Amino acid sequence: MRLPKSAHTSRPWRIHEIAPDFRLEDVWALPTPGGPDDFPRLVRQAAAGDTSDNASRAARMLFRIRWKLGELLGWDDPGSGVGARVPTLRDRLPADLRDGPAGPEFRTIPMRSLYLTDTEWAAEMANRTVHSVMHVGWVADGAGGYRGQMAVLVKPNGLFGKAYMAAIAPFRYLIVYPGLMRDIGQEWKAGTPDDPAAA
Repeated sequence: MRLPKSAHTSRPWRIHEIAPDFRLEDVWALPTPGGPDDFPRLVRQAAAGDTSDNASRAARMLFRIRWKLGELLGWDDPGSGVGARVPTLRDRLPADLRDGPAGPEFRTIPMRSLYLTDTEWAAEMANRTVHSVMHVGWVADGAGGYRGQMAVLVKPNGLFGKAYMAAIAPFRYLIVYPGLMRDIGQEWKAGTPDDPAAA
């Protein structure tokens, strides 16, 4: 479920001090009900995600088109990523986060973990269109339980990046995010392969 931006901005997340120059694009409540200690499971599940196995055929097709366009037009060339076109946000981390765990490596998605706490995880990626941050938090649901909350923060690369973000917005909201939320919920309910609770 999409949430108002205040659901993210009103919380004392550490990402606020690290990426104040990024625009908050989206905030979503994740279908991942759990207890206070279930956040590591959500982080493992997210890092293991793969756009090629999305349950939505339309979403899979959009991702294939996007990766192919990126390949043909050079949007995702190594020189356009984190550490090349843009510096990593790890350079901005305060000492306690820099010295702590960054978080897991992604298996198939071109993102890099930035930092991980007991209730918060952030990862970044960049290409010729945008520098973006995926922020995942673990929040009380108001009914005695907890759930995941995901925010997407972006810094478009000039006018081209702004036009790109505007062009893909309808596809994200109508196709990509609904399929993603269904997948997240189904995987959470089933348990993940490396999760002891899956048995």
